[in-house]
Amino acid sequence: MSNNKTDSHCDLSPPSYEGVEIVDLQPNPSPRDYLEAMTISNTVADQKLGEHMLLSWYDRDRDFESPQHASECHALSAVPGYVDYGLYHGATLKVDIEDGRFVFFYFPVDLG
Repeated sequence: MSNNKTDSHCDLSPPSYEGVEIVDLQPNPSPRDYLEAMTISNTVADQKLGEHMLLSWYDRDRDFESPQHASECHALSAVPGYVDYGLYHGATLKVDIEDGRFVFFYFPVDLG
């Protein structure tokens, strides 16, 4: 074990969004709440993916994420838990409303 206090075991690099389409939205009027933002985001997912599953999301207004407590194990990480969860569970679409106010990660559902 190193005694060097500058050693870090935390990965501070940004996440890889390879294979993930990112849609940034600035709706006018601004969504009043999470439910309105989710309706907007689901419409985008319908258009981009067809059948889909919402994997993870974040609501900055309430500082609430799903899956709940996903960021607790990421306390020393630069990547929030909901981002990590979405990316590592196969998300192919990220919808970001108002620069991170509401963020949604989706996975396409193959019905074939």
